[in-house]
Amino acid sequence: MTETAPARKIAFATFVRRALDDARAMRAWTGTEVSRRTGVSRQTINRWVRGDWASDPEAERVVAFCEGLGLNPAAAFAALGWDRAAAPRNAAGTPPMDPDVEALLRRLVDPAVSDAEKFHIRETIRYLAYRPTLPLDARTGGERAG
Repeated sequence: MTETAPARKIAFATFVRRALDDARAMRAWTGTEVSRRTGVSRQTINRWVRGDWASDPEAERVVAFCEGLGLNPAAAFAALGWDRAAAPRNAAGTPPMDPDVEALLRRLVDPAVSDAEKFHIRETIRYLAYRPTLPLDARTGGERAG
């Protein structure tokens, strides 16, 4: 590690700590719930908070942590001092974004939108993302009957 490693560790630990504090305050999530929603173990998250890591965190885990909490991974990458140009490796394979989803994302980062509304947007998206999909015949059944 370089001589800036302690500063990077502190910056990333601060980022993770703030993310956890926000998850507790805005969503009433426990550490266990954060771990479940992000797919990152509590032990790993605790090491990040303590700055207790010998080599950089895995990019995939950082992205999973951020996405599970609705955060932009670029902020975590910046705290780690990673090159922003190299970070979005999957950007070329990203499908085009639906305009309605873009509108929701803009509302989530808009400082004029209340925290309560942002909470409801996130919870609705989360519900839709994790609900079971309907079988193909059930989805087309209504169209044939109408």
